[in-house]
Amino acid sequence: MTTNNNLIQRPIFLVGAERSGTTLLRLILNHHPQIAWCNEFEYAVDLMTQSNSYPDLDNYYQWLETHRIFQATGFTIDRSLSYPELINSFLVQRRNYQDKSTIGATVHRHFDRILQIWPDACFIHIMRDGRDVSRSCIGMGWAGNVWKGIERWIEAENLWSELETKITADRHINVVYEDLISNPAQILEPICNFIGVDYDPIMLEYHHFTTYDFPDPKFIGQWRRKLSEREIRLVESRIAPMLTARGYELSGLPPIKVNAIQQQLLRLDDWWKKVQFRIKKTGLPLFVSDYISRHLRLHGWQKSIKLKLNAIDAAGIK
Repeated sequence: MTTNNNLIQRPIFLVGAERSGTTLLRLILNHHPQIAWCNEFEYAVDLMTQSNSYPDLDNYYQWLETHRIFQATGFTIDRSLSYPELINSFLVQRRNYQDKSTIGATVHRHFDRILQIWPDACFIHIMRDGRDVSRSCIGMGWAGNVWKGIERWIEAENLWSELETKITADRHINVVYEDLISNPAQILEPICNFIGVDYDPIMLEYHHFTTYDFPDPKFIGQWRRKLSEREIRLVESRIAPMLTARGYELSGLPPIKVNAIQQQLLRLDDWWKKVQFRIKKTGLPLFVSDYISRHLRLHGWQKSIKLKLNAIDAAGIK
């Protein structure tokens, strides 16, 4: 764990499962006159390990060359820095570019590893009804069915439950997506107090400058309208205790037991639907080229394929 005095002492990280409202909250926070924010900061922790070791820097530089989200940042890589210093420099660059006093970043996975770089980091945890998260993951092509779609939510929520016990109460705040949607100003005020800035109503004018609309309560409980009864029963069979522990009411539908054979069929269904989604998005030739180049470890070819896929993914971001 680094003790470098040049590191930002208490950066703020917005954590939670993807499709849980992290983008919405990030846009709102970033529109505050004093707050700058980095989106999708997973490239800071993905190659780290749980054993307090950092990735080889040469391998990391090469990995970043085709990392779509990092490449879009325009950040400069200073090769004289250590790994913690380099990651810290990305936050500094964002803060300086936006000319603001406070910096934060969004991390959806492995966010416990943040403490290896910033032992005094602070966290905003946002949580959304897992049934809506599961449904939304299917729409993104990350899952083929709700049974598999809920796994990102399970992983993030379990990781947060573990991390929350390791940090003091003054270093974290929990936010419920449904509350943020229903009463944005009321929820944002304590978040601003936690960050150390005054609430500014201008935060809620973000929708004039982004593709995201103003918070709309219609996004609450969409699973009731958009999931079939079987899908609701399937997802609740995996997370019913987690839902009730987090204050969400169950559907009241009879429980469903999924045996080992049915689970295997659901995994196969998930794989096939994701393949179909990807082929439709990228085209069959590019899909096959990506598969072959990765499995044969043809790095030069794979790099060119990856850049083409990045362009397609960037064009389709919602």
